[in-house]
Amino acid sequence: MLCLTAVQSNFSRFTPSSSEEFTSASRSVKPGLVCCGIVSAWTWSATLLQSSTAAYTFGVSGPWWYGAGGSIQVAMFGMVAAKVKMNANGAHTFLEIVKVRFGTAAHIVFTVYAFICVLVVCGSLLVGGAATVNALTGMNILAAYFLLPIGIAVYVVFGGLRATFICDWTHTIILFAIIYTFIFRAYGTSPEIGSLARMYELLTQAAIDVPVPGNANGSYMTMKSNQGLIFGASALLSGFAGVFCDQALSTMSQMLGGLSWFAVPWAFGSCLGLSARALQSNPLFPTYPFPLSPQQTSAGLAAPAAAAVLMGKGGAVALLLVVFMAVTSAASAELIAVSSIVIYRTYWNPQATGAEIVRVSHYAICAWAIWMGCWATILHQANIDLGWTEPGCPRCTMGIVLSPAVIPIILTVWWSKLTRAGLLFGSIIGAILGAITIANLALPISAVCSGLTGFMFSGLITVFVSLWKPDNYDFEGTRAIAMLDNSENNDPDSDVASAEKKIPTDFEVGPTGPVAQEDPLSHDTLQKVFRRAAWYSSAMSVIVILIVPLTMFFTNYVFSEQFYTFWVTCSIVWVFMSGTFSVILPLLESRKEMVAILKRLGGLASTKLYIKS
Repeated sequence: MLCLTAVQSNFSRFTPSSSEEFTSASRSVKPGLVCCGIVSAWTWSATLLQSSTAAYTFGVSGPWWYGAGGSIQVAMFGMVAAKVKMNANGAHTFLEIVKVRFGTAAHIVFTVYAFICVLVVCGSLLVGGAATVNALTGMNILAAYFLLPIGIAVYVVFGGLRATFICDWTHTIILFAIIYTFIFRAYGTSPEIGSLARMYELLTQAAIDVPVPGNANGSYMTMKSNQGLIFGASALLSGFAGVFCDQALSTMSQMLGGLSWFAVPWAFGSCLGLSARALQSNPLFPTYPFPLSPQQTSAGLAAPAAAAVLMGKGGAVALLLVVFMAVTSAASAELIAVSSIVIYRTYWNPQATGAEIVRVSHYAICAWAIWMGCWATILHQANIDLGWTEPGCPRCTMGIVLSPAVIPIILTVWWSKLTRAGLLFGSIIGAILGAITIANLALPISAVCSGLTGFMFSGLITVFVSLWKPDNYDFEGTRAIAMLDNSENNDPDSDVASAEKKIPTDFEVGPTGPVAQEDPLSHDTLQKVFRRAAWYSSAMSVIVILIVPLTMFFTNYVFSEQFYTFWVTCSIVWVFMSGTFSVILPLLESRKEMVAILKRLGGLASTKLYIKS
């Protein structure tokens, strides 16, 4: 990754020494790479481990609800992104918009929310990732807590946001390759399973041996799962909190990414999670003749157990690699998120230049990488693992803590009548009403009720207080937010690449350079984007949340062998389409730039050979 960053700095117009490039990739990342970035950054270690655990615990409903809990919110964020383009195009994070519109008090409140979000995400990444590394390799878990984030921080410091995107692409190739390998192994070539018919037979027997309480007929092949429905509600609520409060997502959300990401937990979790349940009677299963213990299940070890049985040491290595890729990719996005939260320019040095902002961001990234290790160690010493909110994942806690901030964040860029009092009362009182207690964190239904209380009451309070004495904000202040390197970007003579690197004209293809403050998209075009995103997210929500799962839930339908085959086939087709969008599309979009860089590298190599001769 450091080599790719060096090539970018020397043979393209982009340099991570520019603050716009470091924090927002000069706003020039194309849709395919954005889609890839969402899939990679939203694929935490918990995504892979806990979607498998959900399948192992609840059956087919678990990975479906896990996917729904994150994908529709990313799709909905397209609407908010269109509003941001219209009303605050120069902003890098929602915190900047809050500061300009509502002042210091509101900015501090939402800065706290942003830091809490990053804390929860980083804790999830390291706790899950290090547990898997420890289980598969025996590596000291405390060493893993520190080595993972510190290694990631190196290339983030040198490359900025674009390096995370490029890293996301390479990681996504490995992610999908390993998912495809497990799918073909489990359903095709494995002597332990080897076919969908055999998987169905084994899961039918597992329902007899270890039936699922609250599932229709105790079956693992039904959407009628009471625990699964509660898990789904918690995942949906936490997904909203994660998407709208996480600075890593606010810089890269697009509709295609949400659609592509859904296939990862659905296909991966269904494959390994159900394989673990089907193979629990196999002598090769790690805990044979018993199922995984509650502690092992809570730690997210269903996927490693299935991988070890299906592929032996090769399966353990493959899972270790994909979890490592998930940790590094998502953690790199979180490190950039932390650097964007840093309030140096806001409160300490309002006249800071772009170079000074980059330097402070480097310090923040290094400090946070060390703190991530310390934070994971604290969680470990407190015996907190991926199952710290039974029966699901840390995103349940995210819903409790962060849901009161969701509606105020949306209304900040959406509603001109929103007032400072409405924003503060809603976000603070909502958090108080959805009180965080030991019971809320321990019981799934309590976690859902607590998070939903905070979510709904924060929205109601925000709206009613604002309507009591409504504002009439024209968004001129937020539209005036300047890019950190705006003066440089608007001056062609000061372009970093033009003066020092002399990029050949064949690289000047398309609108890929740093853009000026004025967005080329008109207001009418952005309104069309907003309406399209609204229709898309609404349709996706109705299908994914209502039509597919609830129809089968209320009819108590238990999958037949034919329908189970259809269900798995759909997940396989979907994940192959996701891989195409995430891996192939970025190459097609950037083929001209890559050819130009290769020509430049070839010319440099030829020149050096000529000099030597």
